[in-house]
Amino acid sequence: MHILITGSSGQLGQALATRFAPAHQVTLWRRPAHNIADPSCAGAVAALAPDVVINAAAWTDVDGAERAPDAVYAVNALGPKYLAEGCARCGATLVQISSNEVFAGDAGRFYWEYDEPGPQTIYARSKAAGERAVRQMLDRLYIVRVAWLYGPGGSNFPAKILAAADKYGRLRVVADEWGNPTYAPDVAAGLERLLETGRYGAYHLVNEGCASRHEWAGELLRLSGREQIPLTPIPAREWPRPAMPPPHAVLVNQAAAALGIRMSPWQEALAEYIRMAA
Repeated sequence: MHILITGSSGQLGQALATRFAPAHQVTLWRRPAHNIADPSCAGAVAALAPDVVINAAAWTDVDGAERAPDAVYAVNALGPKYLAEGCARCGATLVQISSNEVFAGDAGRFYWEYDEPGPQTIYARSKAAGERAVRQMLDRLYIVRVAWLYGPGGSNFPAKILAAADKYGRLRVVADEWGNPTYAPDVAAGLERLLETGRYGAYHLVNEGCASRHEWAGELLRLSGREQIPLTPIPAREWPRPAMPPPHAVLVNQAAAALGIRMSPWQEALAEYIRMAA
């Protein structure tokens, strides 16, 4: 199988390349050589004619998105549209990676694959627009939502928490924002199994369970041998951001689980991340 992976320099793109390269022909696209926000990428996909396109390219600076909506929509909405055009022309399957932030994240809510999105920020609205764009153009389509993604070598919450713990010797972390800490290599493994099924649709590939940012940070400190670092829970209002994230955008993996695809508990995945980083 010939697989085109866009955004291959990101933490999910790297995990996908590592997972698929041994058994498949893999083509990697990354900026600046390949910009999915350029309309010409539709023709480039059609000419390449892969079997599968996995779109892991995205504008992921959620706070920065509030200052640059045109650029965000170009990458997160028009980019998927152009890729879908290319897939339609060559008969390829598209995997569109999306986000838990397409949901409003109402307190206490859990979100299943076919719940109605309610995006609240520029970033979230652009990701929801990307989902709509590809749905309008393709039947051979997987929409795969992930949440609180992290992986080896990436600039992510675990890396920032550990660096801050070492620098300041104490931490204040938001305790009323909840999600699914999700390990990029586990997403890649789940996606490999999903592609084998040929069952198109929307899926939530997240590690089992959910946590607050504070709980996630506490487990990071414990697993990395930093239990002595003081960790103070704070409300989100004490950590204001240009784009406030949904407070409880917790995803439920029902559709993939029905096909036998489940991912490990988030604590086990985090322990693997710590082992890999050691």
